[in-house]
Amino acid sequence: MTHNVMINLTKQSKVSVIYHRLQLSLSLSRSHLFSQFLAGPRQHARRKTFPASFAGDLTIEIRYRLYALSGLQGRVNDGRRRYGSSDSLVPGLVDDVALNCLAWACRSDYASLSCINTKFNKLIKSGYLYELRKQLGILEHWVYLVCDLRGWEAFDPVSKKWMTLPKMPCDECFNHADKESLAVGSQLLVFGRELLDFAIWKYSAIHRSWVKCQGMNQPRCLFGSGSLGSISIVAGGSDKNGNVLKSAEIYDSESGRWEMLPNMHTPRRLCTGFFLDSKFYVIGGMSSPTESLTCGEEYDLETGKWRKIEGMFPYVNRAAQAPPLVAVVDNQLYAVEYLTNMVKKYDKEKNTWDVLGRLPVRADSSNGWGLAFKACGKELLVVGGQRGPEGEGIVLNSWSPKSGVKNGTLDWKVIGVKEHVGVFVYNCAVMGC
Repeated sequence: MTHNVMINLTKQSKVSVIYHRLQLSLSLSRSHLFSQFLAGPRQHARRKTFPASFAGDLTIEIRYRLYALSGLQGRVNDGRRRYGSSDSLVPGLVDDVALNCLAWACRSDYASLSCINTKFNKLIKSGYLYELRKQLGILEHWVYLVCDLRGWEAFDPVSKKWMTLPKMPCDECFNHADKESLAVGSQLLVFGRELLDFAIWKYSAIHRSWVKCQGMNQPRCLFGSGSLGSISIVAGGSDKNGNVLKSAEIYDSESGRWEMLPNMHTPRRLCTGFFLDSKFYVIGGMSSPTESLTCGEEYDLETGKWRKIEGMFPYVNRAAQAPPLVAVVDNQLYAVEYLTNMVKKYDKEKNTWDVLGRLPVRADSSNGWGLAFKACGKELLVVGGQRGPEGEGIVLNSWSPKSGVKNGTLDWKVIGVKEHVGVFVYNCAVMGC
């Protein structure tokens, strides 16, 4: 009896937390997007808006349906009785409506949702909610990083939750080798080296597991990369013999396949890639151990051609320096200058860089290594180590470019702290899905 009561209480607690988050999402959704949310992917909502009380009424109904999942049938506050149905996903709701409601649940609640019953477990593992979120334009940006040999961690900036990813089942050679990473679609790709050759491991946010990924047509390291939706492009880098490459490849996360693209004009390694205005760019890097590159290259996906841009990144790269740290927010390009610890913004029209303000952490002491500078939704994110009286840790700072520059300073806000880990960020990627 006691065991059954504890199971019911645990289930009730999970459903209560999920409902609380879902209610918050729904209460904010009274616009045209909310009408699309109610209509579902198979219908077209003709109503542009709803009465202000409509969302509140709907959340009350959802409360009854979600509590029914935990077997809590009986009287609720208004005296009405609600009974569940074992045939539907959420008792009393048409599945299309229920799915659209669940699409607004936080990704951090998916593990709890999958524990409710077998039907929810299958739904979460199917990936359908991720596809539905894509259709509805729902995005959550999570930060994935690794700071020590214990493995990858994920951080949700909204819920402030830290989650430990399953241990990667790679060999010891890959585990201790230098690695690079990128997020594309709902996948995290980690590039490294095994005993004899390069290898790629893929983490699926849907299945919450690692699998070995198909290798590139021309395996490489120290390349530039960028992602746009479900595709990613890698360019340049070095092969296993140390040759500097000018080849490029595109990865489709839906098919899991790599395809070759036309070569760049100039071979380069230790470079950085990104998407800007739906075009892929590569800047910085070195074409030889002694020759730094200040030019950039632009790849147009529609024409399939590369265009060289002289002086796009006029900062000399040294062999000991990290690749350029850049991030794109609202189609604006930002970068970090290591020597001055300053954040700069790229002027597309003039092909110049304007100084904005100082970083919240130092980048000059380690030549840019061990620091992450990323776009996280509408904000710039800086992830770096910090030593204090209570030990070492990682601090996540964010700044919204929309807030502007005030008196020559950027208003950085601490959004997360990971204590008792190293101060060196080995890899970091931001996934939006």
